[in-house]
Amino acid sequence: MFGSVAIVGLGLIGGSMAAAIRGVDPNVTLYGIDIDPAAIAYAAERHLVDAAAQPEQALRAGWFGPGVIELVVLAAPASEIATWLSQLERAGFDGIVTDVASTKGGVMAAARDHAHAAYTFVGGHPMAGSERSGVEAADADLFRGAYYVLTPSEDTDADAFSCVHDLVTAIGARAISIPADIHDSAVALVSHVPHLVAAALVTLAAEHSGGGQDALRLAAGGFKDMTRVAAGSPDLWTGICTDNAEPIVAGLVELRELLRRFVTAVEKRDAETIRSLLTHAADVRRALPAQWVPATSALSELTLAMIDRPGQVSEITTAVGRAGCNIEDIEIDHETEDRAILRLVLTDEGDFDALVGALEALGYEPRLRPLG
Repeated sequence: MFGSVAIVGLGLIGGSMAAAIRGVDPNVTLYGIDIDPAAIAYAAERHLVDAAAQPEQALRAGWFGPGVIELVVLAAPASEIATWLSQLERAGFDGIVTDVASTKGGVMAAARDHAHAAYTFVGGHPMAGSERSGVEAADADLFRGAYYVLTPSEDTDADAFSCVHDLVTAIGARAISIPADIHDSAVALVSHVPHLVAAALVTLAAEHSGGGQDALRLAAGGFKDMTRVAAGSPDLWTGICTDNAEPIVAGLVELRELLRRFVTAVEKRDAETIRSLLTHAADVRRALPAQWVPATSALSELTLAMIDRPGQVSEITTAVGRAGCNIEDIEIDHETEDRAILRLVLTDEGDFDALVGALEALGYEPRLRPLG
């Protein structure tokens, strides 16, 4: 764990990150930064952080100078990440920087622009949230059991990646590693498009309610569950839509075609097609695990040697992700200055044969053994 962490942006995610880290290690020194004085006051009063300030105050106080803070978590909007990376570089920050933005393409591009900064950057995105917003909604258990995506690039330092991975697993999340572009395409389908659909359903019901709000008065639990996320921050989701526009549009177009299949089937009273579409969806939905906690017997250890060349962590973890495997733990043992042994503990998900083959094709000599 880190001895000192600064969280920039004390909203739901930033506040929950502070609470989760505090819950794991009461001795960690936590700094909170936000433009909203009310958020700063709340975080300080509730002891979510040890010190809190607005950005200009934190920069003037030298919080981001060399050797002061070990990790900076950028929980500000994705549109502000590039500005913060520039400010951290100018301040001489020499620790690790990570972010929690739900779109990664622009963030990783901004990080590449600062590849020669004294700090190291590891992209991240916790797949957790709530319809509530603001630091008042902070929840120390928000990340427990949730997937937490890490998006290493060819410039990502192996030790920095390992440190962030350890933090993610310490707060109870399940870390997975995939490239930024694949991440953005995936979350467009499982997060961004569903949010827009929820907003559209609420709008549809509202437009058919009239002055008496009849349709909304009849809204049962199912409708409320389906549309819960529509209550999220409009400003946040406007930014997400503009940042990740292309994958979102592609997902909406595919959804439109699928809805046309439902329209046609319902118009024709085609019970067989309707049942087939609904059955497939029900089977997929039931297969989603409510909670996934691996037993030791379900874990395997992958060991391979690394030499000092750019992009190895990204190359290896990308291969793991493409094979559908999940990294439960990661350890780097430095044998010499330019050689290290990488040990990955993998869950029983994915295609191990494909993973080993992919790593061998990249020139590695992977060794895989069950831990159980």
